[in-house]
Amino acid sequence: MFIHSINPVLLKLGAFEIRYYGLFYAVGFMIAYFMISYLAKIKGLSINKDDVADFLLYEIIGVILGARIFYILFYNLRFYLSNPFEMLAIWHGGLSFHGGLIGASIAGFYFCKKKKIDFYDIADIVVIPLALALALGRIGNFMNGELYGRITNMPWAVKFPNAEGFRHPSQIYASLKNLLIFFTLWNLKGKKLPKGFIFWLFVIMYAALRFFVEFFREPDEQLGFIAGFLTMGQILSVVMFFAGIIFVHKIYRSNK
Repeated sequence: MFIHSINPVLLKLGAFEIRYYGLFYAVGFMIAYFMISYLAKIKGLSINKDDVADFLLYEIIGVILGARIFYILFYNLRFYLSNPFEMLAIWHGGLSFHGGLIGASIAGFYFCKKKKIDFYDIADIVVIPLALALALGRIGNFMNGELYGRITNMPWAVKFPNAEGFRHPSQIYASLKNLLIFFTLWNLKGKKLPKGFIFWLFVIMYAALRFFVEFFREPDEQLGFIAGFLTMGQILSVVMFFAGIIFVHKIYRSNK
């Protein structure tokens, strides 16, 4: 068993701090920039490095807006209706991946329409570095001692600060889940597949694996369990999973 005593701050200069969490996501965006440029070149897409930088800016805005709106609506609506100014305080936490994916997709669709690019051409590329960035981000959550798992007596259990008992390191499980998705998609990058297949495969894999990992993660305090034993993350993942199945079916039907 492991006692979590990791300082989440890598470097502090006066009031300025560099945290592992932010650093991991910064590295994730850098990887995304170079990987998208590389994969776009392989696929012969007519976008340059400036376009990739613009695209990532659109994605950052879309992710933050979508993730925040979903969290407010599905995770803590009563609190935010009572404290409306807190809706803007994203530094206090409260982002939903499911909403972030929808926000990123909307932003990506707008970018593609503006640049006259097929949405699936770039979506099939972007989800590959996205999976890797998510894996790094979950390691950042572990360093922060947040989003920890349920109480367990497994040999690899972790005692997190301000958490009762030893718990599953669910952040590491989630990181491994995202790495599995990344390597799966990376191995498919050069294969001739219908447009949109890799994007929706990412959606399906993420939803299925997230549903499983949620059994080890501590439910959100303000929600607890829903419908007996499910978390909000699992319910949203079920919707996400079936949406992916439906779209993959449509893609294959349209390519017959």
